[in-house]
Amino acid sequence: MALNLFNDLTGKKELFEPAEPGKVKFYSCGPTVYDYFHIGNARPFIVFDSLRRYLEASGYEVVYVQNFTDIDDKMITRAAQLGITVPELADRFIEAYFEDADALGIKRPSFSPMATRFIPEIIALVERLVEKGHAYVTGGDVYFEVMSFPGYGKLAKQSLDDLLSGARIEIDERKRHPLDFALWKSRKEGEPSWESPWGEGRPGWHIECSAMSMKLLGETIDIHAGGSDLVFPHHENEIAQAEAATEKQFVKFWIHNGYILIDQEKMSKSLGNFSTAREIRKRFSPLAIRLFMLGAHYRSPISFSDDSLKQAENGVNRIKNSIGDLLSAQVDPSLPFNREGKTFLDAAFSRLNASLDDDFNTAGAIGVLFEVIKLINLSVSNGRALNPAFRQKAIDFLGYSDSILGIIGLGSGDEKPAAPDKETESLINAREEARKARDFKKADAIRDELASRGIVIEDTPKGARWKKF
Repeated sequence: MALNLFNDLTGKKELFEPAEPGKVKFYSCGPTVYDYFHIGNARPFIVFDSLRRYLEASGYEVVYVQNFTDIDDKMITRAAQLGITVPELADRFIEAYFEDADALGIKRPSFSPMATRFIPEIIALVERLVEKGHAYVTGGDVYFEVMSFPGYGKLAKQSLDDLLSGARIEIDERKRHPLDFALWKSRKEGEPSWESPWGEGRPGWHIECSAMSMKLLGETIDIHAGGSDLVFPHHENEIAQAEAATEKQFVKFWIHNGYILIDQEKMSKSLGNFSTAREIRKRFSPLAIRLFMLGAHYRSPISFSDDSLKQAENGVNRIKNSIGDLLSAQVDPSLPFNREGKTFLDAAFSRLNASLDDDFNTAGAIGVLFEVIKLINLSVSNGRALNPAFRQKAIDFLGYSDSILGIIGLGSGDEKPAAPDKETESLINAREEARKARDFKKADAIRDELASRGIVIEDTPKGARWKKF
C-alpha cells in the first residue's frame, strides 16, 4: 500500500503515513442530531466509511471516531417545536441515524461520542485556552481570540481580512475581533446548561470536536474528514483552539468531500432542496446509493437526480446478475486456468489498489470492478463451464472489492451472519476437517459445492468465515 491523499492543509497530494506505525487515528465529523440526515450528509458518511475499510483491508488498526452534536441552537429550536427535551430529541435521531447508516452498509465507528457526555473535557480545554491567553471571558461567555493564533486561516488559505469579507458574521460588541468564536455560551432561559468556572452555560459548536478528538485519539491525529462546507469556520476553528492549547500539530491530513448539487446548487437543509437518506432508500437500494456516492472522485461535486440513482441501480443489478451466473456455472477441473484470464485477474487486484492509492479514487476502482464483471460475463456465456481456480479467483476479487466499496452486498466482514442451515453447516464443518487433515483436494471440492449454493468461504487467520451472495 502506498496511499497518497490530497491534504487540504498543504494543498497537495502526499504519501499517507500514520504517526504510529500500523495504527490510524481517524476522526470524521458526524451529524447534528435534530433530524434525519439528508443525502448530502450521506456522501461523507459513505466515502469515509470506505476509506476506513481500505485502511483496514491494508492491515492498519483504525480507531475511527464519528461524533454526534447533541447540543446547539438547532437542537434547542427543534426540541421546542416538538415539545420534547433536547436529550429526548438527541436519543430519537441518534437511533434514526444508526438505522439509516446500518442500512447503507456504513460500519459502526470505534467511538460515537456525544458532546454532552464530554462537558468536563470541554471545560478543561476552554480553561487551558483562557490560561494561555488565547481566550477571554466576557460576562458568562468565553471567546477564542483569533488574533492570538498566528496560523489562523491556514486551512482555508485566506487572510483574516479575506475570511472576514467572505463570512456572514453577526456584529457583537463583546468580541475583540469579528471572527472570534464562542467556546462557551452563557445560559439562556429554557436552555440546557452545565456548571462551569464562568457560570452556567453550554459549549460552543467548534470546541466539542477538538475536546472529544483529543480525549479519544490524543493531541495529534492522522486524518480528520468532513464535507467541504466545514473547512471554514468549523475546521479552521478546530485547528486554532487545539494547536493553541497543545502547541502541537492537531491533524496531519485534512480531507474534505465535494458537495452534492441540485440544479447546480449545493444540497442543504437551509436551501430546502434536500431529500433525506431515509426517503431515498425507500425508492433505491442501499447498494445503488453507495455506488452513486462512490462513482465520482470524493473531492468532486456530484449532481443528484433520480436518473443518476436509476443508473446506479442498473449497475448494481448488472453486478448481481453476473455473480449469479458465476456461482451457478458448472465447474470442470480438467479445464485449463486460461493464462490470459489469470493475468487479467491478478492485474485487476493491482489496478484496483492503484486507483485507491491515488487519492482514494473510488471511481477508478469501480471501473476496474466492472471490467472484471465483463470478463465474468464473457466466461460464462452460452453456458460454458469454468475452471474452479478461475471462479475462485473471481470470487476473491469480488469479495475484496466489496470489503472496501460495499456495493456488491457481501458486507464488510464485521457482520454476524445468520446461522447456516444444517446441510450447509455440515459442509462447512466437513471442509474444515479436510483442511485440518491437509486433504486440500476434498476441501476445494466442498468449497466449490458451497459456491454453487451461493455460499462463499473466506479463510482468515481467525478461521473460516462464510458469506452468502
